Amino acid sequence: MSEIIRQRGLYVEEFIDGARYVHAPGRTVTEADNVLFTTLTMNTQSLHLDAAWAADTEFGERLVNSMFTLSTLVGLSVAQLTQGTIVANLGFGEITFPAPVRVGDTLYAETVVVSKRPSASRPGQGIVEFAHTMRNQRGEVVATATRSALMRCLPGGQA
Repeated sequence: MSEIIRQRGLYVEEFIDGARYVHAPGRTVTEADNVLFTTLTMNTQSLHLDAAWAADTEFGERLVNSMFTLSTLVGLSVAQLTQGTIVANLGFGEITFPAPVRVGDTLYAETVVVSKRPSASRPGQGIVEFAHTMRNQRGEVVATATRSALMRCLPGGQA
C-alpha cells in the first residue's frame, strides 16, 4: 500500500503570522479571458470591449476588467493557501488597482498573513486575515486586496 497525498491549502494552525506566501505559477491574460469575463458578468463597459473607443482614452487601448484582475489575484492563492481548507470568504477590505492590466500581461501574486484567530462561535474553525498583492511581468503592482476567510482547523485540533 502506498501513501496517498492530496494537494490542499493550510489549516489555521499552519498559517504563520507575517509570512509572505509567493504563489506560482503566474497567469498570462488573454483576449479571450477579458472578453469572456466581461460579457459573462454583463459589464459591457467600452473600456473593456470596444477597441476603437478605448483607443481614444488615455490608455490608448482596452484594459482588462478589474473584477477579472481581483478574481485572478485571489485565485492564484487558492492552491497554496485555501484549497479544501476554506469554509467561506467573509469579506474584502481595501481593494486597489494602482496600475492597469492589459491583454498579454502576466500576473503574479503573493499573500501576507496579517493575523489568525480561533472563531468565537464556530469550534474547529478560525478566521485568517490576508493581504494579497499582484504584480505584472514588469514588477508593477496592479492590484491589492485585504480579505478575511473562515478556515478549518487541523482535524481534531483547535486554532
